[in-house]
Amino acid sequence: MNPGDRVRVDSDDRTYEGVLLPSSTDDDLVVKLEGGYNVGIDREGSEIDVLAEDVYEIDGAQDGDEGEASTVEFDDDLPTISLISTGGTIASTVDYRTGAVTAQFDAEDVLRAVPDLAGRANYRGRVVANILSENMEPPIWQDLARTVYEEIEAGADGVVVMHGTDTMQYSASALAFMLETPVPIVFTGSQRSADRPSSDNVMNAVSAVEAAKSDCAEVLVCMHASDSDTTCALHRGTRVRKNHTSRRDAFETVGAEPLGTVDYESEDVTFRRANRERDAVDLELSPALETDVELVKFTPGMDPAFLEIAEGSAGLIVEGTGLGHVHTDLIPKIEDLIGDGTTVVMTSQCLEGRVCDRVYDTGRDLLEAGVLEGEDTLPGTAKVKLMWALENSEDVDEAMGTSLAGEIRERSVPWE
Repeated sequence: MNPGDRVRVDSDDRTYEGVLLPSSTDDDLVVKLEGGYNVGIDREGSEIDVLAEDVYEIDGAQDGDEGEASTVEFDDDLPTISLISTGGTIASTVDYRTGAVTAQFDAEDVLRAVPDLAGRANYRGRVVANILSENMEPPIWQDLARTVYEEIEAGADGVVVMHGTDTMQYSASALAFMLETPVPIVFTGSQRSADRPSSDNVMNAVSAVEAAKSDCAEVLVCMHASDSDTTCALHRGTRVRKNHTSRRDAFETVGAEPLGTVDYESEDVTFRRANRERDAVDLELSPALETDVELVKFTPGMDPAFLEIAEGSAGLIVEGTGLGHVHTDLIPKIEDLIGDGTTVVMTSQCLEGRVCDRVYDTGRDLLEAGVLEGEDTLPGTAKVKLMWALENSEDVDEAMGTSLAGEIRERSVPWE
């Protein structure tokens, strides 16, 4: 028997029927059931009957060599889209030894897994990392930014970055600050792995490619706009947040509607607000980051000693309450940090609205201590921005109060 054969497996008084898939170990059988789910079965003690041979042609998953480039197809009439993989669920498979979803596929594997991508563009594939997104780190952001820069410099008309969803908003922000781009850079991922019938990987990948062919030359995040398979939302990379652990429409633009949408059936890409157009700027790369920046969330009863973690740090983002407040007992410690050279920026743990430390006494005391207002920048985005600004801005205070990549809105008016 071979992968692609239809089989019936009797094991432990249960019968499974479906298509045999490649297995990560010799001890297990992997069968795709009629309902779309995959099941791992202990080969020992199982009785296997081949019902039909070569029902499907199946390629085994292969591990890509990080950094290597490959060209999948070429047609002079099609744009060239670079597919860059960092891992995550959109580029994952199931390890049936442990039952865990693990990052396995390189960019070419994703193309094989999503045949609907064929004919939409010429594809170049590169692997920057092969990790789950909780393992993302600033040095990988820098590698990713350099790779995107090289792909655009080599003639890519757009870039799609395949990324795990848990930290996608941080990586999108990082590239938004590190790159001036004349073409779209579109992050996409999947909330549910490809072996699940409800997987969102196909629609997200196809919509991301369509967005990468558009005229919006910004860093975008492309994910399901609702729980149905009709539309993907295009979020500005510095204003997006993952707001649900498992829903397919987990991502939201904070304080506004998404920047645009992709209709999956018609393939129409529509933008509802002003955005930077293709070729409006020259390609530039500024990848330097100050990684010694912390983000802390104030909660009632927090011991001022907790801020000792930031002693000697280059920067600190505080996620305060409401308009940007902390307990008054923390203010002397914050003032000491600033006096020792730490840049401290106040953001709000509220999902919408901007920091304004001029309304209440606590806020005024924070400003007097030297705290910078982060306006309505999202806390995670503020951390990435401060890491970038400390290395690339002559005036960090001014940079943190200025919108550099759409991270600060002019007014905090909902649903603009």
